[in-house]
Amino acid sequence: MVLTLNNPAKPARQQKRNQSGRAHEGSEANSDWKPGLAARVAAVKIISAVLDKKTSLDGMLDGENGNPAYRALSLADRALVRAIVNTALRHLPRIEAALASLLDGPLPQGARSLHHVLMVGATQMLYLDVPDHSAVDLAVEQAHRDPRARRFVKLVNAVLRRLGREKQTVIESISAVPVLPAWFYSRLAKVYGDDAASRISDAQLIPSVIDVTVKSDPDFWAEKLNGKVMPNGSVRLNSFEGAVSALPGFDDGEWWVQDFSASMPVRLMGDLTGKRVADLCAAPGGKTAQLILAGAEVTALDQSGNRLRRLRENLKRLKLNAETIELNMLKFQPDELFDAVLLDAPCSSTGTLRKHPDVCWTKDAADIAKLAALQEQMLRHAITLVKPGGIIAFSNCSLDPSEGEEMVAKVLKSEKTLERIPLSSSAFPEMACAIDASGDMRTTPDMFGGVDGFYASLLRRR
Repeated sequence: MVLTLNNPAKPARQQKRNQSGRAHEGSEANSDWKPGLAARVAAVKIISAVLDKKTSLDGMLDGENGNPAYRALSLADRALVRAIVNTALRHLPRIEAALASLLDGPLPQGARSLHHVLMVGATQMLYLDVPDHSAVDLAVEQAHRDPRARRFVKLVNAVLRRLGREKQTVIESISAVPVLPAWFYSRLAKVYGDDAASRISDAQLIPSVIDVTVKSDPDFWAEKLNGKVMPNGSVRLNSFEGAVSALPGFDDGEWWVQDFSASMPVRLMGDLTGKRVADLCAAPGGKTAQLILAGAEVTALDQSGNRLRRLRENLKRLKLNAETIELNMLKFQPDELFDAVLLDAPCSSTGTLRKHPDVCWTKDAADIAKLAALQEQMLRHAITLVKPGGIIAFSNCSLDPSEGEEMVAKVLKSEKTLERIPLSSSAFPEMACAIDASGDMRTTPDMFGGVDGFYASLLRRR
């Protein structure tokens, strides 16, 4: 298959290039590598792993155990790779629409490497503060060094140079393209309506913010941390430089990072003074800390030893205590039933796209169905862990009702000993827009200036 540009401009003369073949994995140790090339190579590898192998982005960007090409880079180049990859995934449908508008036809099915090289180049030109000539030159160099893409070097050069010349027109032409995968956007539109789906999609482009939960006196800590108090008592930080751990109060355990929405399920449970409460999927411990501060005697479970160690470290910093158990909650059979349990269940995490833009590209409808079935199993077991009259708070960070509203309705229909405790907008005036007709809480990313999408339901065992 031969690909041509739509009304292509004549490609600029190519510079003489090194003919050494495939580039080495890792850094620019070779003298013939142009500055910045290794970072683009790493970005292409990581994007390929996300889109083609459905690999989670967080693991690949880990400084100690992540992608080898990424780990071999300097800190500055790692930052550039993160910027390229996160931006590319956030704008992926628009970038692909931009490239499609410059081509006569689709790229060959076997040309995924070429697709990713073009994407990395276009991302820098459309959305990052990288000079066009640098993005084009490095994309051409990368294609030249990759045996799978080498025959398309002229195409890469021509497409990206034309993109540079017609950038403003292209940006305007793609501005209405939803930035979510078509399968997921259609699910949102079906559930929330077209207008809300569009707002949720656009909200993924709002820069992610940092919310913290404070032990006490939100007004004081908002001033101290140069932030503002949110309607639910969380403190939202304004922009700052450096690490969160260097901010006042961190070492003293006065606060912890926790998204506005993620802090709500425990707040819905009210005063827990003297109550025995189990946090069934507890790590990393933000909700565990909230339960302790609400007066509860807490037992925290997690099936991951590494995650449980992190929870213990977080509680130690916060100067809080809880019993911790490394165990799959489905196997938990306590000697004494609890007054309440919190089940913040594993889910598709589609509500966290502002922070994790890879989620909708690594999961699909089948994954959501499997997770919904697991959540149902977990909720049914959670009911058996509380006394008659005990409370179950169920929550997750999915936007899909099959993991929330629909699943809970199914359990309520069949579990005759279970009833919903409807939330009242008058009792939670700060969250009135997030309380649905059934009395459950549902936040979407377009609310409150940008938050995680979250679902929570408060239930009681009769």
